[in-house]
Amino acid sequence: MKYGKKKSGMSRRAAIQSVLGVAGVGMMALPSSSYASTPGRWQDQEKVRITRLETFLVKPRWIFLKIHTDAGVVGLGEPLLEGRALTIQTAIKEIEPYLIGKDPRQVVHHWQAIYRHAFYRGGPILTSALSGIDHALWDIKGKLLNIPVYELFGGPTRDRVRIYGRASTPEDMKKRISEGYTVIKTGVAKENPARAVENPKFIQYAEDNFAALREAGGSEMDIGIDFHGAISPQTAKVLIKALEPYQPMFVEEPCQAQNVDVLVDIARSTHLPIATGERIFTKWGFREILEKGAAAILQPDLCHAGGLTEGRIIAGMAEAYYAPIAPHNPMGPISLAVGLQLAASIPNFLVQEQVSLGEGYLKQPFTLEKDGTVLLPTKPGLGIELDDDLMADKIGHDWKNPESYDPRDGSVVDW
Repeated sequence: MKYGKKKSGMSRRAAIQSVLGVAGVGMMALPSSSYASTPGRWQDQEKVRITRLETFLVKPRWIFLKIHTDAGVVGLGEPLLEGRALTIQTAIKEIEPYLIGKDPRQVVHHWQAIYRHAFYRGGPILTSALSGIDHALWDIKGKLLNIPVYELFGGPTRDRVRIYGRASTPEDMKKRISEGYTVIKTGVAKENPARAVENPKFIQYAEDNFAALREAGGSEMDIGIDFHGAISPQTAKVLIKALEPYQPMFVEEPCQAQNVDVLVDIARSTHLPIATGERIFTKWGFREILEKGAAAILQPDLCHAGGLTEGRIIAGMAEAYYAPIAPHNPMGPISLAVGLQLAASIPNFLVQEQVSLGEGYLKQPFTLEKDGTVLLPTKPGLGIELDDDLMADKIGHDWKNPESYDPRDGSVVDW
């Protein structure tokens, strides 16, 4: 068969239009900018620039960060490293020249530049400063597009987030139940700091305290217990065995996390879920935990581990190992808002730690629902707004990490 040389009178575009219709093609057409102008959103997307970074020491021990833009949009972050507030302020000041004049919407690009151009990568100082900056950049991006951050990550995976309170006595437990909590966390009850090898009295005291909490909370209350890395591996194994009949929700930081193989040994010695992560940074730190099976629950702190950008990557890695995420958060309401955005955007979320729902800090604090959850924020960005008037008497602090010593011999102990 021979083809004639005469060209068809219908172009390829016209042929597609004849099948799909002009309206259909119009809907398929891409905007000239990846940030299309939509009513209620920032109209001049090509000119957004960061103008300055501002940090505040906020009582009791926090740092709040504001990243300002020439669009009038301000992003909020919480770049805390407990006991090193001035150090983190300095680290952010050193990063500031890189960010000034940059487009805040290139969040992942900025994360990479700040992390990799430091040459000495990782560690608590860099990743804590970077985490707060990451929070604020996502907040700006969501505000510019007039959507919550979790919408940028594919939309919500849930409509509410389970959170937990704290209790150390049966009276505390009953109060938490009356407030609506269905999860609490406690510590190891002890009269003196734990020694490397402890006696039966120490173990029995801690067991009796947990048993009393279990009795007060009943079988439906989930109770996590935090060893806080202050128990030796030798004592941790014995104590975990004593707690097994009461079925804690998890055992957090049964020992220090620097030697992952020791955590692996503890994890293999019990059927209770081992949790860790608050002192582990970035995907590279969590890789070994997952690969070796050192923990069944990961607790990245989004103020230390690399912010939302890194938190979602860590969660994705954890999902492949069937490990849920329970973000660590003994910090302020900005940190809580970040945790809620992560919880809303991942499938393997377990529970969110918190110490403040934002009363005295936010114009609209979060509310604990009757089922022990907080509803997802629906406002743009992180979904929160600071109340500068309420915070006026909370600016400035000189909080320091406790210096703990064993009263029996004066030796240094973990707190």
